[in-house]
Amino acid sequence: DAEVTGRLYRQLKPRIATEHMVTVYETLERALVPVLSNMERRGISIDATFLKDLSGDLEKRAADIAAEIHKLAGREFNIGSPKQLGEILFDEMGIQGGKKTKTGAYGTGADVLEALAVQGHDLPRRVLDWRQLTKLRSTYTDALVAQINPDTKRVHTSYAQAIASTGRLSSTDPNLQNIPIRTEEGRKIRQAFIADKGNVLLSADYSQIELRLLAHVAGIETLVQAFRDGQDIHAMTASEVFGIPVEGMESSVRSRAKAINFGIIYGISPFGLARQLSIPQGEAKAYIESYFEKFPGIKDYMETTKTFAREHGYVQTIFGRKCHTPGIADKNPARRNFSERAAINAPLQGAAADIIKRAMTRIDPALEKAGLGAKMLLQVHDELIFEVPEAELDDTAALVKKVMEGAAHLDVPLVVETGSGANWDQAH
Repeated sequence: DAEVTGRLYRQLKPRIATEHMVTVYETLERALVPVLSNMERRGISIDATFLKDLSGDLEKRAADIAAEIHKLAGREFNIGSPKQLGEILFDEMGIQGGKKTKTGAYGTGADVLEALAVQGHDLPRRVLDWRQLTKLRSTYTDALVAQINPDTKRVHTSYAQAIASTGRLSSTDPNLQNIPIRTEEGRKIRQAFIADKGNVLLSADYSQIELRLLAHVAGIETLVQAFRDGQDIHAMTASEVFGIPVEGMESSVRSRAKAINFGIIYGISPFGLARQLSIPQGEAKAYIESYFEKFPGIKDYMETTKTFAREHGYVQTIFGRKCHTPGIADKNPARRNFSERAAINAPLQGAAADIIKRAMTRIDPALEKAGLGAKMLLQVHDELIFEVPEAELDDTAALVKKVMEGAAHLDVPLVVETGSGANWDQAH
C-alpha cells in the first residue's frame, strides 16, 4: 500500500500546480488533516442504555404498524419485500398507477409510495412509517451501540476528504452526517450523543450559507441587501414572489418560499417542486418563473455556470476548488440534466465546504491561545459540535462564532447560530 501510494504521489503531485490547486491543497486540505485526526481520536460519548431502550420502543412501534398494514392488506405478507408489497398494492388492492421494473416486479420506492399516500391511500403511508422506524433501528440504535469503542466508551467516526467532488467531508463507521433531524425519532437518536460530566455540547451552525453564497457569487443586490439588513430571507422571497406583505404572513406561505429558495440552489424542476409542496406542476412552474423574474441575476448565474461547465468540464468555487462535471455534454437528457444541476450547486456547496474547513483549521489554535479547554468533536456539513467545560461555555461560544463568521469575507455577512445542552439534540 505504501509503495503504490508513493508512486501515485509522484504522478499526481505536479498536477496540483498545473491545475492551479495549490492554495486549496496547502491551506485547506493539508491543514485539515491533523484537525480531523484529533476529532476522530476524541470521538463522542454515547448513552448506550438510552439507545437500547429506544431500540425496544422502535421495535414495538414497528410491530404495531406492521399489524395495521396486514389488516389493511387483508392478509399477512413480508412488508420488507418490494415484490410482495407491489402485488398487494397493485394486483390485490387494485390501486392504479403501478409500473413494473425490468425485473418484472412493481416499483415500490419511496417516491411511488409518497405519491400514493398523497392520493389518500393508507397502506403506502403506513409502509413509509414502518420503513423509517426499521431503518432507524437497524442503522442507528442497534448499530451505534455495536460501534462503541470498549476502551474509550465513545464512538469514533472516520472522515474522508476526497470522496465528494465538491469538497464536502464524508463520515463512515459510523456515518454521523445523515442522522435525520426533521422527525421526532431522528431527534431522539441525537439525544444519545452526550457530554461527559462537567461538560456540555456546543453546536455552531452556519445559517443559510448556500443562499448567502448564491447572493454573493450571482451579485443579486436585492438578496445581498436583505442579508446585510438581517431580514427574514424566506419571508422576503414570499413577499416578492407571491405579492404578499411580510406583516401577518402565514407560516405556510413562508414555508413555500423556503422550499423555492433551497430548491433553486439545487436546480429544482417544476415537477420536483410540485412533488415537494404537493401542488399542481403548473403552479410550481409559475412559482419558479416568478422567482427568476424577481431575481433575474440568479437565472443569469445558472446559465453562465452551465456554459462554463460545458466549455471546461468543471466549475470552480470562489476559493479555486475545481468540481468536475463529466456528464455535462451527455446525450442522455437525464444524465445531462443531472450534471447541469450539479454544476449550478457545486460552486455554492463547495464554497460552503471550503469556508467551514478554513474555520476548522483556525479554531483549535484560537481555543488554545485563549486558554479554553473545548474540543471539536464532529462536523456535519455546515455545523460543528464541541465538548465544552460548563464554566467556559459563554467564552467558547463567542470565540467559535467569531472565528467561523470571519472565515471568509463576502458581500453578505456570514452568520453562525450557536446552541448548547447536555446532548446533541438539546444543543441543536
